[in-house]
Amino acid sequence: MQAILILAHKNVNQVLRLAEVLNRRFEIYIHFDTKCFISDKDKTFMDDNGIRYISEVDVNWGSWSIGEAAYRLMKIALNNPDISYVHVISGQDWPVRNVDELYEMFENNDKIYMRYIKAEDRVKSHERLIWWQKFYFNYDTVKRRTFFGKFYHRFLIFVQLLLRVNKFRKLGIKLDIYTGANWMDLPRDAVKYCVDYMESHPEFVKMLQTGCFSDEFWVQTILCNNSEFLKRCKNENHRYIKWVEQYGSNPAVLDAGEFEKITEGDFIFARKFDPKYSGELMDKLDEFYGNKI
Repeated sequence: MQAILILAHKNVNQVLRLAEVLNRRFEIYIHFDTKCFISDKDKTFMDDNGIRYISEVDVNWGSWSIGEAAYRLMKIALNNPDISYVHVISGQDWPVRNVDELYEMFENNDKIYMRYIKAEDRVKSHERLIWWQKFYFNYDTVKRRTFFGKFYHRFLIFVQLLLRVNKFRKLGIKLDIYTGANWMDLPRDAVKYCVDYMESHPEFVKMLQTGCFSDEFWVQTILCNNSEFLKRCKNENHRYIKWVEQYGSNPAVLDAGEFEKITEGDFIFARKFDPKYSGELMDKLDEFYGNKI
């Protein structure tokens, strides 16, 4: 039995349609951002269809809260001893493979599919990604995406570089720090190892809670520092993502113009989808892959 963990923060109707498409084969677990309104009708629909859901974390971009929501879903999924594989997606993803075929791809599969790279080796927007965990940030309280948040972020880095802050030394973190996308596909033993590691290493949790974009660091760092799991890692997550600005979003909100690129590639999910711009594409993909409800 496989589980799909959905991290959702908007467009509840779209999320429920996504869950209904996938629920044909997968166990579905959803975390809704606490800012997201879920009606009694929505709750009844999920209850009637065996879709498990929680709404416990106030999710803020750039903060640990996204990782916290995924961590909580993983713990819940592990309570079912029959779950053998876990997929982490967003509420704006859509399957771009037949659901039955997608399920069979990961049956009896012990490989780990996730993007990963050593944070020391990467620079983004003129910032070393290792700084995002080496320094202190508080984006659960400060809105990172605002004009002030962008200025504040640069200010924090400048001051901490000046003061030679090293959170790793203070917390006793001696791991190689890895980063990558938080959309991934993991066998049960890898998920359990991550959850157990978090519960037994409070200093590592503190690092994440005071870091920046920590949802893109925690699983990669835990698994890539274990040689047995690292050997099973495939540096690929088979997601179609268009990294340009489109419809006010980067990565892009997808429209019907992406249909051929998606269907000609080796993908299992694509993102981002928004019903305002992506409705035709979603319908075409469901028809093409035989996923119509």
